[in-house]
Amino acid sequence: MFRDLHHWNRCLVAGIAVLLAGCSTSGILISRLEAQSAAATSLSPGTEPPNSSMRYRPNQVPKRAREYFGMIWGVDQLSVRAVESGELIRFSYRVVNPAKAKPLNDKKIDAFLISPMARVKLVIPSLEKVGQLRQTNTPEAGRSYWMAFSNPRQKVKPGDHVNVDIGQFHVAGLVVE
Repeated sequence: MFRDLHHWNRCLVAGIAVLLAGCSTSGILISRLEAQSAAATSLSPGTEPPNSSMRYRPNQVPKRAREYFGMIWGVDQLSVRAVESGELIRFSYRVVNPAKAKPLNDKKIDAFLISPMARVKLVIPSLEKVGQLRQTNTPEAGRSYWMAFSNPRQKVKPGDHVNVDIGQFHVAGLVVE
């Protein structure tokens, strides 16, 4: 289906751009419909508005990408979040297949967070007494793992699209929360 991983990443980024463009134009329509619906009917406590399933989810990875990362790399639920007042950017993932996800927890493999817009390549800091800000224990199915990238001048901000590279593992177009 995809010639190589680079081609797949380009398709993923293009798909995300189309999805975001559609969300921005349809968001106006949805918000108007929700306002009309709320004005026309009153909901009982504990019930959701009719269009609640159409809310914007910034890190919603397309179905094919989720299948790819689960099948090839043994991970899902990929997310990127600014933490510690933006000084760190945390990349998180959940392991579904420990054998396939093992390279992501290997501290010998360099990991980078790249922001094309900010033109920066962030690395995982290594502290003298703590070591790398990265979980390196043997992965277990169903558990979530993380790694933190140093963002010293806070060039990467919430809302930015970033790429994560860990050896041969590449994911493009994640939105920083």
